[in-house]
Amino acid sequence: MAVETDVLDELRRLRTRIPRLAGALAATVDGLVLAHDVPDTEPEGLAALTAAALGVAYRLTDAAARGEFRELLVRGSRGYIATYAAGPTAVLTLLADDRVNVGRLHLEGRRSGARIAELVDTHVGPGGGRHADRLAPRALPARAQDTDSARPIGTLPVRTPQLPAHRPRTQPGG
Repeated sequence: MAVETDVLDELRRLRTRIPRLAGALAATVDGLVLAHDVPDTEPEGLAALTAAALGVAYRLTDAAARGEFRELLVRGSRGYIATYAAGPTAVLTLLADDRVNVGRLHLEGRRSGARIAELVDTHVGPGGGRHADRLAPRALPARAQDTDSARPIGTLPVRTPQLPAHRPRTQPGG
């Protein structure tokens, strides 16, 4: 698929622009790999963990009233994991050594996130690509759409919890 090749090229260019960048992965927000350049790391597992961390980040930004999710930075004893929104359906995760210039990491990560968002939108578009049988965000019924059209490129929508489908039973004596 052309989008995979173009996104992979962007990931490789990103690795040349950031010294001490150990790997880069682009995935869908639900954890499916679009393209990766992550030696010594399982890309499917990293994509799935990124999706899980993204869910927590959405809820955290919402609970703390910090607006829409933009990026997530995790620091370990041997380096950083940075995750950036790449449009409404994709995410960019970068793995960097502990001596990376974090400012440069953010600058280039944000730029690449926006570029990947453009590539995914251009090549795949609504209802295209690997999951063409799924409804694209723009093809959802009007009641399910948010006012996300004004959201800038490089941001992801905020997920809202749904009410349970059943009512909990009342406990006897309570």
